[in-house]
Formats: sequence, structure tokens, C-alpha cells
Amino acid sequence: MKRIASFCINHDTLTEGMYTSRVDGDVVTYDIRMVKPNHGIYLDPPAAHTFEHLFATYVRNTKYSDEVVYVGPMGCRTGFYFLVRETMGQETAIQLVKETMQFVCEFEGIIPGSAKEECGNYLSHDLEGAKRIAEKMREVLKDWTPEQLTYPE
Repeated sequence: MKRIASFCINHDTLTEGMYTSRVDGDVVTYDIRMVKPNHGIYLDPPAAHTFEHLFATYVRNTKYSDEVVYVGPMGCRTGFYFLVRETMGQETAIQLVKETMQFVCEFEGIIPGSAKEECGNYLSHDLEGAKRIAEKMREVLKDWTPEQLTYPE
């Protein structure tokens, strides 16, 4: 079987950040790597679940909502994928992710989509954990530029 693109990235050299994972037609997949792979620290499932709800809600409520295709966690629990239309430029994508981190850091109230009838695992949420994830990434991405979207060698 053909190896998928994300398995071809050297996870030994990968660090926290935002990278262009692949481009398929008019869809760009960004790899938002939140923890260094294979170092024993992974995203806590309830915190990542809440982060996902907040990330997806925020980006789908911006002026770029029509360009957002998908937001979702990586199975390895080291980050998230953010899929957008290629019409969203790299600088805009970076800025939108930065704004999302700020939104999550400041969020108060009921987590969007967290009621039993809205969520398949409604008891598994951790707002404070989601905020810790966002705070760390806000610092990592503070000065991120399009030139840094390439995976490290």
C-alpha cells in the first residue's frame, strides 16, 4: 500500500508549530503541531475535545467561514489538522489560527455544542485544559511566518 503523506514526515525532527501538510486540489491542510511527537506528553482527550469545539466554532463564525473545510484532532494526540480552501492565503491562515488561540484563551461560558443532544461524548470536556493548550500555542505561533510553514528537515 502507498504510504500516506503524513506518515512520510520525520516525526523525530518535528516540533511545535504550524506547517503546510499537503495541498489537494483547492484544499490546503495545515498541521498545527501542539506537542513534540514521541516525547511522552500528549494532548489530554477532554482538553483536546473542548479545544476542537472552540476552534471549529470560532473559525466557522469568522468572515473566512466559507473557506474553512475542516478542523480536527490527530489520532496521535499531538495536534490538529486545519483544512481550508487555497483562496485563504498563508498569512491569513496563520493569523486566523492565532486569533483562534486568543479566543480559546479568553473563552468563558458554556462550551458550544457540548449538550448531550449535540455531542457524542458530552461528558468529556475540559475548558481549563483547552485554555492551557491555546496559551502554549499562542506563544509558539506569536511570530510565526509563512516561511516557517515548511516542515523541518
